[in-house]
Amino acid sequence: MPAVRQYVPHRLLRRRVRDIASGIEGELMAVINENVSDAGVERWMELAYIRGASGREFTTPVANVQPA
Repeated sequence: MPAVRQYVPHRLLRRRVRDIASGIEGELMAVINENVSDAGVERWMELAYIRGASGREFTTPVANVQPA
């Protein structure tokens, strides 16, 4: 079975960032290259995991992440 995720180094890990799509700020916890395949078509995407002020983490495409 192929891997479904792989951690990716990022210069903003553990720093305060903003998701430009939602405007939410938080700490970048991880960037993961994830297999988001559907209906048998393999597709990989780099997702940023951001922990907001509430303590909950959310994901956004890594291209949406900028320093806060």
